[in-house]
Amino acid sequence: MGYVDYAAEGHVGIITINRPKALNALNEDVLRDIETAFDAVDCSEIRAVIVTGAGEKSFVAGADIAAMSTMTKEQGEHFGKFGNDIFRKIETFPVPVIAAVNGFALGGGNELAMCCDIRICSENAVFGQPEAGLGITPGFGGTQRLARLIGPGKAKEMVYGARNIKADEAYRVGLVNAVYPQEELMAAAMKLAQTIAKNAPIAVRNCKKAINEGLEVEMDRAIEIEEKLFGDCFETQDQKDGMTAFLEKRKVEAFHNR
Repeated sequence: MGYVDYAAEGHVGIITINRPKALNALNEDVLRDIETAFDAVDCSEIRAVIVTGAGEKSFVAGADIAAMSTMTKEQGEHFGKFGNDIFRKIETFPVPVIAAVNGFALGGGNELAMCCDIRICSENAVFGQPEAGLGITPGFGGTQRLARLIGPGKAKEMVYGARNIKADEAYRVGLVNAVYPQEELMAAAMKLAQTIAKNAPIAVRNCKKAINEGLEVEMDRAIEIEEKLFGDCFETQDQKDGMTAFLEKRKVEAFHNR
């Protein structure tokens, strides 16, 4: 992977987009490296993943405009599908994914952050979908996820107006869960990831599946999805260990992902 680094610390995987001279902008090579990094995550060991950008200026400043500027209609559609397929893969990745947004998250960068389960950011973070000012629409899910996350009205204001928002407003409208000083961001992301990793991995994965799939269907069907995933947990050793520890008024020493 030329543009993306992957490392594991205990049960936490860290994926870093490493193209700082281009503000970590996305082209097909970077997107392919992101997919390769997620393919490298061993979900039998890794229980949460952090995605961030190299440097202090940018998470991902957007898609590579130079690469897009000469695309035909067919090439544009292909590029959109290429990115969307990878981002959807991240959105449905078995373990939770945390975006640690350390600066600009514009266009494809905001879209990458939005396909993660949880977003936290540094005080210098800037979010936006500037595509309408470039003569295009968001192409990697921006029109869909932004409206679902912050509501159609605010999303339309940002998308139609190609309007960026800073970290404090992103927190106020619910686009991010928390804002930290730049130097504290990765420590906060790691603390959150480790908190998730301490819980029963199969249960956490089932929670993610229940929330994601349930939001896409009507309530009666969503409840059925939850019931099935709830029942599946009772086949696990982690459920037995967790409930035994509770009844014995002690903490679980460790969940074993089985």
